[in-house]
Amino acid sequence: MPVDYSGTWNLVSNVNFEGYMVALGIDIVTRKIAALLKPQKVIEQDGECFTIMTSTTLRNYECSFKIGEEYREVTTGMDNRTCQTVVTWENDKLVCVQKGKKKNRGWTHWIQGDELHLELTCEDSVCKQIYKRTV
Repeated sequence: MPVDYSGTWNLVSNVNFEGYMVALGIDIVTRKIAALLKPQKVIEQDGECFTIMTSTTLRNYECSFKIGEEYREVTTGMDNRTCQTVVTWENDKLVCVQKGKKKNRGWTHWIQGDELHLELTCEDSVCKQIYKRTV
């Protein structure tokens, strides 16, 4: 059975978020505001079905998916693009591929101890985030 990702996670580290947002084409004002935010993720996992809610004081984003099933995703509150998205398991990692206007777009989640790691990619840019599980 894969790892259980369920829980509440708070951002503690955010490397190259600015570069990632530039690759997405996000305007400078929004980038400056977004760089100051400390998102919280709430992940609900029921077997192969996931809901990931990301909350900040500015915007919230929620996505729900079933492992291996492609779905239409609108990245509302981020860059507002439509993607064909699929999330799969690679060992204990969740790997997301988002097909759309931007190349090499997606993310990978994995857990190490009480940390949730998130690597976001878009074109040649990679952002690495670490979240800590709340108690």
